[in-house]
Amino acid sequence: MPEQQNIEYKQSWHDDYLKWVCGFTNAQGGVIFIGKDDNGNIVGVADYKKLMDDIPNKIRNTMGITAEVNLHEEEGKYFIEIVTHPYSVPISVRGRYYYRSGSTKQELTGAALNEFLLKKSGKTWDDVIEARATFADIDEKTIKIFLAASQNTGRLPENDGLDLPELFEKLRLTENGQLKRAAIILFGKDPGKFYPSIYVKIGRFGKDDTDIIFQETEEGNLIMLLQAVLNQLNHKFLIRSIGFEGMHRIEKGEYPLAAIREMLLNALVHRNYMGAPIQIRVYDDKISIWNEGSLPAGLTLAALKRSHSSRPRNPIIADVAFKGGYIDAWGRGTIKILDTCKEAELPEPEMQEQDGGFSITLFKNNLTQEHLTKLGLNDRQVKAIIFVKEKRKNFKRRLSGTV
Repeated sequence: MPEQQNIEYKQSWHDDYLKWVCGFTNAQGGVIFIGKDDNGNIVGVADYKKLMDDIPNKIRNTMGITAEVNLHEEEGKYFIEIVTHPYSVPISVRGRYYYRSGSTKQELTGAALNEFLLKKSGKTWDDVIEARATFADIDEKTIKIFLAASQNTGRLPENDGLDLPELFEKLRLTENGQLKRAAIILFGKDPGKFYPSIYVKIGRFGKDDTDIIFQETEEGNLIMLLQAVLNQLNHKFLIRSIGFEGMHRIEKGEYPLAAIREMLLNALVHRNYMGAPIQIRVYDDKISIWNEGSLPAGLTLAALKRSHSSRPRNPIIADVAFKGGYIDAWGRGTIKILDTCKEAELPEPEMQEQDGGFSITLFKNNLTQEHLTKLGLNDRQVKAIIFVKEKRKNFKRRLSGTV
């Protein structure tokens, strides 16, 4: 059996493998076999008697925990099984924290460590009190926009006559009268004063990622950012093709607005707010949105293409966004993106975990060099198809009188 999320094979013991034990305890637990190769074949371990004493003591002395250490023998060869159970409290090795993700061990640092420690304490990032903030930092205009939106959805009943502190208590945005981080993200006048990376970067690129033509930045709370970014994309970054039906002028966007809106909402609601800002890249043939923060444990890229459970990184922010009618609470955001692109006869969007975050890319058509190469076509075939595509495009332009 090959290595997997909860199984690790080592041919011999090294004290560095205590990090693997730590990673299992901080995740879902697992088993480490000493004396097996990467395919699970027994190679044996000679000093098994000494290791049977040393390994339990080293685990206890460095991490303060216990693990089951068992000796097995098959065909005259001995191997050791270390069974590690998950712990509800964070475990470290000499002050460093590790986590088992997939079949790899990761050291947790920075924003990832902060998020992990909060989760182990039963908190999420958005549920923490922001002691520096007061109700004077809340934007009343945004509150009015939110209440109007929630009234249309009917998801926030019995809010008539509530003053601001009462409304925020109902939305779980305060604790003992103090504002939580979620309140600033959703309704703050200047969230960047508290969290500098809250803004969204938008760039228009040419032939590749090094060829940036121009860029813009949008700042503000989540609700205001949503509309500001969509407006910026619509008026400056995306081309709106124009046609006519009789005497009526028809404008059609390059991509479905519903898909872009859903992509942006997913990024704003589910991002790691202690990491890098959201980044939107616009090219001639595609648009991508990236946000800091990988997928929750147990949720795969394949699951995003079907009905799946909702596991928000920021549950309070997600709940308020749901009550305002901005998002669906049932994990259907990515499915909506896929469906709207299919209805618009566009290629299936690409979703991937990238650079410690998550990205979604929409494509204009299937005849881009990137897509054709993925189909296994050689350079000559790709160039021939692109040449024919350009000839057809120029012919249509001449017919329409645009050239």
